[in-house]
Amino acid sequence: MAFAPLGWWPLAPLCISVLFLCWQTDDARQAARRGFLFGAGLFLAGTYWLYHSIHILGKAPLALALLLMLGLVAIMGLYHALLGYLVVRGGLQRGPLGWLLGLPFAWILLEWWRGWFLTGFPWLSLGYSQTDTWLGALAPVLGVYGISLAVAVISGGLVALLLGQRQQKILGAAVIVVVWSAAALLGQVQWTEEAGEELSVTIVQAAIPQEQKWLPEMLAPTQDLYVTMTDGHWDADLVIWPEAAIPALIAQVDDYLMALRKRMLEQGNTLMLGIIDYEIDRGVYRNTLLALGPQVEFYYKRHLVPFGEFFPVPEFVRRWMRLQNLPYTDFEAGRDDQLPLQINGIKVAPSICYEVAYGNEQRQFLPAAALLVNVSNDAWFGDTIAPHQHLQIARMRAMEARRYLLRATNNGISAVIGSRGELLEVSRQFVPAVIDATVQPLSGETLYVRFGNWPLLLTGLIALLALLLHRRTRRPR
Repeated sequence: MAFAPLGWWPLAPLCISVLFLCWQTDDARQAARRGFLFGAGLFLAGTYWLYHSIHILGKAPLALALLLMLGLVAIMGLYHALLGYLVVRGGLQRGPLGWLLGLPFAWILLEWWRGWFLTGFPWLSLGYSQTDTWLGALAPVLGVYGISLAVAVISGGLVALLLGQRQQKILGAAVIVVVWSAAALLGQVQWTEEAGEELSVTIVQAAIPQEQKWLPEMLAPTQDLYVTMTDGHWDADLVIWPEAAIPALIAQVDDYLMALRKRMLEQGNTLMLGIIDYEIDRGVYRNTLLALGPQVEFYYKRHLVPFGEFFPVPEFVRRWMRLQNLPYTDFEAGRDDQLPLQINGIKVAPSICYEVAYGNEQRQFLPAAALLVNVSNDAWFGDTIAPHQHLQIARMRAMEARRYLLRATNNGISAVIGSRGELLEVSRQFVPAVIDATVQPLSGETLYVRFGNWPLLLTGLIALLALLLHRRTRRPR
């Protein structure tokens, strides 16, 4: 409930402090069990929408959908079980050092690990719950994991208020005040400055139901719909259509794309649209963001969705999927060294769908890029909490880079996001919408853009090693 769409952000430090209290035990196995229950419960409540994506829309058998969803929930529970076991086994959970250093740093190292290991799943990182609080000002300094650390430190301070002696209670209260005050002061720092003239942008949301999107008979109506909705907006400096807006391969609609580019050349502007590219010689598919303007540019999605865009399964499972008429062909990931796209002389950092959850990967395009663009097809989530979570994650990327972010989705939530994560324009879900806005390209380099997660991770690792050594030297022989 601390995350979007409810946004009851105080619940984040409160719930984590309850978990920290549960770990005030000498039994590492008991701590592991409690950690598993906490993590599994969190992700069962927070990612139940996977069932809708896999079974309702993906048409996978019920048993397979439940297996995949509950499998992810169990894995997330195991992460937290491991964390509970290790902190108790190492004695990192007790006393002011444990409450204010050991547990918080162990927590963010776990968050980073699960956001990276085996392609990663960074959903529901604590920091995302604070996009609308003073703590959000930590994003350009330490990124989302830095905000997670702040939440965990506040949780540790609450534990000190409950369990500590008089001086420890004062210390816990002081730390909470210092964290909030430091974040409030950082909120006054600009980090970036204007770079060139403002751009007029148009975002088109066609709201085509996922059940109809890929039907062969829907291709022509879809093409016509996007053109019709964009009529009257072709003079915008940048027009954006969402991920896989045109449900076809590039080669299949070449004439249509050439006509679109001709229209944009007449205006001297650029159209970005999502489409699928197919390389005949190698037989590979790529999820593509195509820019049609004075130059034709391609961005290929780099971070693919497991079991959505590639299937990490043995060949016999893939043969079974083929027999069951389930998707079984992998997309190919784009290269990591792709360059920003060029729009009217402005460099743009692109991302497709799920990629927006990986802030460290966005840094590749910065500080050169003056604007962020994310295209997505959130129709896969249906009417669940997932589109709201996804939008909140996108807001964090704008906050880390201190850049405007333009988000175009098939059926919502499309948005224009300010450089501080504020929602300037937002579409309604499940209805056709056109967003017109003016955005300011920005230049400059935040500390997070320059250094990424490494300062935080190294500090956390050193702090935990020092605390372990301290505990070891004070332990009676």
